[in-house]
Amino acid sequence: MIALLQRVAHARVTVQGRETGRIGGGLLVFVCAEPADTEAVADKLVDRVLKLRIFADEAGKMNRSVVDAGGGLLIVSQFTLAADTSSGNRPGFSGAAPAALGLALYQRVLASARSRHAVVAAGEFGADMQVELLNDGPVTIPMRISG
Repeated sequence: MIALLQRVAHARVTVQGRETGRIGGGLLVFVCAEPADTEAVADKLVDRVLKLRIFADEAGKMNRSVVDAGGGLLIVSQFTLAADTSSGNRPGFSGAAPAALGLALYQRVLASARSRHAVVAAGEFGADMQVELLNDGPVTIPMRISG
């Protein structure tokens, strides 16, 4: 799985003017499933996201996780993270999982996160979403997890 994490002061996602998710401070997590991904990979991704120490401690050093900081998670599906831009001017997306697998693994990421963290909001799989955020830092971390 591919993920892009952004530490945010706040973030929200809307679909056709309807808000589907909102958090205060925490992590905006864009996720993309790849064809070989499994539920175990999705669980491993959530584990890494929850443990990643990118929030400031009392000394101002990035030494706290989103759990330690009491932040929320806003998890948004984004198949374009698998874009292949190695040739031509139009990206290819064959590296993304087929829609049915992508949906199943996105739902697994959400379920795993919700079972382990208090504040988890979400986008809507396959929808045309508008994502608003205030990046904190800015801190943006790419992540790739495989089996």
